[in-house]
Amino acid sequence: MNLTRRRGSKAFFITLGVCLTALAITLNITWIHNNSRRLAIDLLGVLLFSILIAGVVLNTVFLVREIRRNERQDSFLNAVTHELKTPIASIRLYLDTLGRRQVDEEQRQRFYAIMREDTDRLLGTVETVLKAGELGQRQRADQRNRIELHPLLANCISTVINRHHLAPDAISLAPVPGDVRLYVLGNLEDLRTAILNLLDNAVKYSPNGVNIECRVGIERYTWVVLSITDSGLGIASRDLNRIFKRFYRASSNDLVKIKGTGLGLFLVRTIARQHGGSIRALSEGPGKGSTMLLKLPLYIPSETSPPS
Repeated sequence: MNLTRRRGSKAFFITLGVCLTALAITLNITWIHNNSRRLAIDLLGVLLFSILIAGVVLNTVFLVREIRRNERQDSFLNAVTHELKTPIASIRLYLDTLGRRQVDEEQRQRFYAIMREDTDRLLGTVETVLKAGELGQRQRADQRNRIELHPLLANCISTVINRHHLAPDAISLAPVPGDVRLYVLGNLEDLRTAILNLLDNAVKYSPNGVNIECRVGIERYTWVVLSITDSGLGIASRDLNRIFKRFYRASSNDLVKIKGTGLGLFLVRTIARQHGGSIRALSEGPGKGSTMLLKLPLYIPSETSPPS
């Protein structure tokens, strides 16, 4: 109901803006036609008309943006509420079961394992929200160190495989051509957060089987490029740039059931920019998989280099 109301408001403001613009154009043309011999007044009229049109257009754009932003925030709140309530309800259910009846040791340990997984999920959601607030409001001013990207990626892959209980070969990592050691200058925990979010996303959007290929390479001798390619649900062309916005989630019907807060890729983009790099998504369309390209400045040691 709320979404329908917002869409109606958006359509209203767009229609209002178009009608006002058309009315202003009609009135201005009529006025110029009736006063065609008064050049100075005509020029003044054109100037005032331009200002009026600019104001109407800017007002319409602002209102539409605000409506879209509110829609994304509502979706974010709904998603976060679900991500918080679901594990809490699960933990409480198992605690009530353990408190009300006797269970054998094997079943008890299984309950404990499920509750630990729910706790990790709950903690992950909270940390994502807190991290988004921290990175979105200020630039990182802490000490940055030299980091070799390939071992960091390998460590993150191991973490994701264990987290999602995947087969060891579900995520592959190609060696660096020529066994070159590629370094970047950055914050270790932030870069780990970015890579984990990219890997988690690739797993999450591969519901029919996880098959992910990871690579680290060099571009133009000045950039380190980390690529993560999956064979999952893919991304529509209209969403390739939008998915990195705060709270934005792809609108394809195939992706509605995928859980998330809409903050993961926003975090990745923020971290990449704070390290002087960028993030880009490639996909041939829904159902054809996707590739995420994280580009960071190559670190070249010098005499004044910071310690590793």
